[in-house]
Amino acid sequence: MGDNGTDETTAARVQTLRSQLQAASYAYYVLDAPDLPDEVYDRLYRELQDLEAAHPELVTPDSPTQRVGERPASQFTSVRHNIPLYSLENAFDLAEFRAWEDRWRRQAPDAGEVEYVAELKIDGNALALTYENGLLVRGVTRGDGTAGEDITPNVRTIRSVPLRLAIENPPPVVEVRGEAFLPLDVFEQINADRAERSEALFANPRNAAAGTLRQLDSRIVAARKLDFFAYTVYLDQFDSAQIQSAPNQITTQWAALELLQALGFRVNPNRQLCQSADDVQAYYDDWATRRLQLSYLTDGVVVKLNDFALQQRLGFTQKFPRWAVALKYPAEEAPTILEAVSFQVGRTGAVTPVAELRPVQLAGTTVARATLHNADRLTELDIHQGDTVVVRKAGEIIPEVVRVLAELRAAGAIASAMPTHCPQCSSALVKPDDGAVTRCINISCPAIVQGAIIHWARRDALDIEGLGEKWVKQLVEQGLVHSVADLYGLTEAALEPLDRMGKRLAEKLVGAIAASKTRPWASVLYALGIRHVGAVNAKTLAQHFSSAAALAAASPEKIETVHSIGPEIAQAVYQWFQVPANQTLIDRLQQAGLQLAATEFAEAAAAGPLAGKTFVLTGTLPTLTRQQATDIIEAASGKVTSSVSKATDYLVAGEKAGSKLAKAEGLGVTILSEADLLALGEA
Repeated sequence: MGDNGTDETTAARVQTLRSQLQAASYAYYVLDAPDLPDEVYDRLYRELQDLEAAHPELVTPDSPTQRVGERPASQFTSVRHNIPLYSLENAFDLAEFRAWEDRWRRQAPDAGEVEYVAELKIDGNALALTYENGLLVRGVTRGDGTAGEDITPNVRTIRSVPLRLAIENPPPVVEVRGEAFLPLDVFEQINADRAERSEALFANPRNAAAGTLRQLDSRIVAARKLDFFAYTVYLDQFDSAQIQSAPNQITTQWAALELLQALGFRVNPNRQLCQSADDVQAYYDDWATRRLQLSYLTDGVVVKLNDFALQQRLGFTQKFPRWAVALKYPAEEAPTILEAVSFQVGRTGAVTPVAELRPVQLAGTTVARATLHNADRLTELDIHQGDTVVVRKAGEIIPEVVRVLAELRAAGAIASAMPTHCPQCSSALVKPDDGAVTRCINISCPAIVQGAIIHWARRDALDIEGLGEKWVKQLVEQGLVHSVADLYGLTEAALEPLDRMGKRLAEKLVGAIAASKTRPWASVLYALGIRHVGAVNAKTLAQHFSSAAALAAASPEKIETVHSIGPEIAQAVYQWFQVPANQTLIDRLQQAGLQLAATEFAEAAAAGPLAGKTFVLTGTLPTLTRQQATDIIEAASGKVTSSVSKATDYLVAGEKAGSKLAKAEGLGVTILSEADLLALGEA
């Protein structure tokens, strides 16, 4: 045991945590190259806080818990903040938010009923802007909270930051705090441009914004289109009544936000004045999913006591204001432990490595598996058994491993590698020299057969009701089907012995399989599972080639003449029809009575109000799904393609339209809303 009852193991752990946190802060604030995700940093920081609370004798002045951050980088002039730019205390769930409320009430037990201001927490970079006599004279980063970097030329390029305040007689000095950030569509375009130049991609919009703000060439900053939301204002003696619509006296956070708007700043419109903590909780719950539809990232809600007098009374800790808290949403990135790597074989034979994880909460769900994509990604990650990995799940996407924390790897850990033989059928795997995908090419592989049948039965393919994954697995394992054509020879007697099938379900399944024979040629073409041929391309091809025989006889050059069908798709279709086993499959489907020809397209093509018009869909529409909008267009004889070009007649744009909208505007394409589309389709 050490002095004061502290054991040496605890003291060593505290020192290790300090070293890790200080290294991470240096990488984040000075090098602009974060090497730990926020969730890992927060976990380590919490551990250090808890140890220091239990062993106060271990607290030292240089501990990360005793300061806001690290010193600013030396490439820019260091400027001391007139008013410290504090960070906020985090609450990681509603229970911690309530605990924060209890703490401040103990400091002000007579406060009674209070108002809160709830604002979305923008995932960007804090800035302090100084205006003298109405003119912008300085823009400074947060830095360590006490001093930051003077990046005024870069701040001046942000169009949502006014160069002059929108009043005739401004006060001598006004300081505005806010968040600089990159809109999602701009971030995507920046990374696309960097990929074309073979440059490293930014990990997320916040990192990209930080890197942009610290560019020495302000022309680069201007090209990246940063945005800014203001959220705090400090000013000298100032009669706010001179500003139209501003309150007569600035005594609350809500009034300050209105003042900022009057001064010419962009203030986030998605804020709310809350009469109680219950109202804050309702706001937090409301934006838990709505935030995913915004054009920028937000990772929580900032809650502030509205009354400035109460704020002043409560004051600050060494690190945080006592009157504000950041109520965070469940992480969309989280660290966890890799327990194993398994390998899945898809319907096209593609072998995908999958990380089997220690379960972790991520974006409101429990994640135990995450994709590792392919052999190249597996090599790039250099993943080892037992590694600590960072998993991401943005919105509704499949969880993926985005980073390995190699510094936490155990000695002697074994590296993971792709298998040389199929884990399902033991056939040798193939990986082309110019491709990333490793494949099993045995078309009789049970995994390929099972995947092909599941795809065949999908609602947007042959729509075989009741033929789910568990039944398909049994059919393949029992040897009842070896291809989709075998489905049409199944009988009730053959199905009844399957586990939990029975006579009634067998009758329904045989009926559903029979009903699928009426599905149109375009659906059959999509259901065949030809590489690169999705539902939209299948409809396009079926409109130009009215039968399987016509498509099978077409050359790649002829297929490529179809609008929106490129050389890769054309080659994939041509090669598929050249395979003898696939030709046999088409013959068997023909004999089973499926629709492998259609004549209605030629008549329909000239009949609807949108005949000859090409549409592209982008963003989230108010009420229609992407498929419903496509159905409306095609029902009116229009065509839907995936990319904007000179041949595009209309772009239907919803919320978060992204780069397609900018490209369409540049080409002079007509932009439609959902309402415009509905009106056009009924014309």
